[in-house]
Amino acid sequence: MSDSALITPTLPDVIERRESRVRSYCRNWPTTFVSASGSWMVDNRADRYLDFFSGAGALNYGHNNPLLKAELVDYLVSDGVLHGLDMATAAKAEFLEEFENTILTPRGLDYKIQFPGPTGTNAVEAALKLARNITGREAIISFTNAFHGMTLGSLAVTGNSMKRAGAGVPLVHSTPMPYDGYFDGATEDFHWMEKALDDEGGGLNRPAAVIVETVQGEGGVNVARAEWLRSLQKLCRDREILLIVDDVQMGCGRTGSFFSFEEAGIEPDIVTLSKSISGYGLPMALTLIRPHLDLWSPGEHNGTFRGNNAAFVTARAALEHFWRTDEFSTAVQRKGALLHSLLSELAHTDDKISVRGRGMVQGIVFEEPGRAKEVCRHAFARGVLAETSGPKDEVVKLLPALTMSDEQLHMGVSIIASAMTETAKTGEVTAQ
Repeated sequence: MSDSALITPTLPDVIERRESRVRSYCRNWPTTFVSASGSWMVDNRADRYLDFFSGAGALNYGHNNPLLKAELVDYLVSDGVLHGLDMATAAKAEFLEEFENTILTPRGLDYKIQFPGPTGTNAVEAALKLARNITGREAIISFTNAFHGMTLGSLAVTGNSMKRAGAGVPLVHSTPMPYDGYFDGATEDFHWMEKALDDEGGGLNRPAAVIVETVQGEGGVNVARAEWLRSLQKLCRDREILLIVDDVQMGCGRTGSFFSFEEAGIEPDIVTLSKSISGYGLPMALTLIRPHLDLWSPGEHNGTFRGNNAAFVTARAALEHFWRTDEFSTAVQRKGALLHSLLSELAHTDDKISVRGRGMVQGIVFEEPGRAKEVCRHAFARGVLAETSGPKDEVVKLLPALTMSDEQLHMGVSIIASAMTETAKTGEVTAQ
């Protein structure tokens, strides 16, 4: 596939004519996709693309996974309930049973499960609202380079200046603190945070909660150490501050374990899940709440589409087929190690890049920020979908399906390596 596809977009005229300027992914990948299966997407020219994007992490089990599709089709054919708000349905009850038996009980976790509106940002909004209602405090502590969603409450705890600017109003009642490694080890991570919380002259209002990602995907694939997360939990508990882990993108196996915080051995007060919880790319979100904190009044936080029964069906099937044993988790960890190793080999040949990540989320970090965008552009021309992340889009973020084969991992990295060689040879860098 030549670079001509990038120069002469083949998007339908109606996209330019009618879709809002806010659209983004079709600008980076200017072709019209018509089908998808596993880790492949196919466009209207019959060109195939190996997907290292996975719906921004919403397709951990690949496109149209046949195990999940079969159960969804059966449910649709049987006229199963599709829309039910928070009514009791068989699909909901079966999902809750499976989640309890397969995920919570084996891990010794005890959470009540809230179904907010079916998006990650709504799960975060529910978590923030509940924390404030429980504690009677307004402030939330978040972290540098965090991303938690695009609605106002979630944006207030997001670090990216471009996304924050879109709010159009002041984003208040939140205080950013340095994420693990923000000072490259030059300063103790919790020194300022602990001092400000405990100092009567620190000027920091005691917060209702701290919200954190164990791996910051949108922020540049920044990985928090297990010991940092454990220290954060202790800091919160010693001061009666709730700890919220946003596992919207890194949960459901992305880092190897079902929850990304398992490796650290912590138990957050509230956990948010979305993206791959449905297993099939269907809208669904959960806010997990320690039982003694489930102090909602009926209907106090609701939404018309908080009961997506089609998503309950595929979510239950995903848990049943992939999570009843440790086999899948072990395979993900092995593939993550393979992917990291392949990328590290690239880093050995180019002293202007480095690699970081956990499990099946890996990032290639470029000293020249514009080069990451060009690598993605050239990779697309050669049949690989990948996106950038980080405050300057300086990271090529890779989120392959957890079901991707070793052969496909090798193939994708080889194509990305060719794209890197091409950009290094031409010196092509997009103006920032």
